[in-house]
Amino acid sequence: MGGTLRLINGRILDPTQQRDEIADLFIRDGVVVDALGGEGEDVECIDVTGCWVVPGLIDVHVHLREPGEEYKETIASGCLAAAAGGFTAVACMPNTKPVNDNASITRFIVEQALSCAARVYPVGAISQGSAGDKLAEYGEMKDAGAVALTDDGRPVVDSQLMRRAMEYASSHGLPVMSHSEEIALSRHGSMHEGAVSTRLGLKGIPAAAESIMVYRDVALAELTGARLHIAHVSTEQSLAVIRAAKKRGVRVTAETAPHYFTLTEEAVEGYNTHAKMNPPLRTEKDRQAIRAALADGTLDAIATDHAPHSVLEKDVEFNLAANGIVGLETSLPLSLALVRDGVITPLRLIELMSSAPAAILGVAGGTLQPGAVADVTVIDPQRFFTFNAADSLSKGKNSPFDGWRLQGRAVLTLLAGRVTFSGR
Repeated sequence: MGGTLRLINGRILDPTQQRDEIADLFIRDGVVVDALGGEGEDVECIDVTGCWVVPGLIDVHVHLREPGEEYKETIASGCLAAAAGGFTAVACMPNTKPVNDNASITRFIVEQALSCAARVYPVGAISQGSAGDKLAEYGEMKDAGAVALTDDGRPVVDSQLMRRAMEYASSHGLPVMSHSEEIALSRHGSMHEGAVSTRLGLKGIPAAAESIMVYRDVALAELTGARLHIAHVSTEQSLAVIRAAKKRGVRVTAETAPHYFTLTEEAVEGYNTHAKMNPPLRTEKDRQAIRAALADGTLDAIATDHAPHSVLEKDVEFNLAANGIVGLETSLPLSLALVRDGVITPLRLIELMSSAPAAILGVAGGTLQPGAVADVTVIDPQRFFTFNAADSLSKGKNSPFDGWRLQGRAVLTLLAGRVTFSGR
């Protein structure tokens, strides 16, 4: 727990209270309190004038690689990168080696994270080994600390299995996260199907490969009444399905990632493997649709889909390269551009990156209300810096934003009042 702390003269942004004001934030013993100043109380004061003081950022979608691929990332290194990016909590995907499909692996992740710089919420696999054949044991994983279920990295091809997964997950109060990909359409594809893929001679992945599976999983959620979360949305077509489902009252939430509202398929030019991901970067029309959906509420969260790889997986021919990029240290500055462009308000940004992720995962956090644990991020929205992937705290250096000059970053991250990152 932290001691007694006063953050002075910051712009406090808290969507859970619709609070946007210049004020001081008070923390005692790791908890947000109304005021300090008791007789003889020893208070550490930090002047955060010009900065935003917000609930700690929460990432609903990261890959920490441990157990099994510690050369790419460990839970500890991923959490250091998270704290440097302003995140106080992350939800890690189950596609480790072995897959997190049982309570022992879930417990291992929880235990490894106890001394790390961010909270780690394991997401368990939908199917055993994420092979799509048999359901994993959800109750045992939940008891061990799992907060959601997904076979992310792979779609659940069998619709009957996905239906049973939703029913079983509902009985344990767990949301199901969908990796929406129709393999028959995406198989062997390397990038978005279109003029750029044709010019580069690369097999493309059509937008329909995503939206068809979004439609199926929305239909199954409507049938079962389950809570469904759509991961890494990249296409205008998918947004139309999600928007219509929400209007019908389907219990569906959805996320996108900064690369989908910042980059397009053009980033692949030169066969840049750091711009290879799944789903792939799409068209400018899709990018604009993603930005609009963040504003109108169709999309509920901004996630990083942080996916560290080594040069062994990225410094190869484009069609052989692994999918994914690192994102924990670039997510916030890239997302702040949406505020500067007038797409969303500061409060909406913090909702997308903190309070809504907490609600989706059903975990504590995302608020600065008195009595809440003091997971806090201090952001300097005017701070310029050049992102050098080689200096990243993540083991992964695979970023299409390497060398970019960015604006806005976390300058102080507090976990239960304890400093986990300071860039002041």
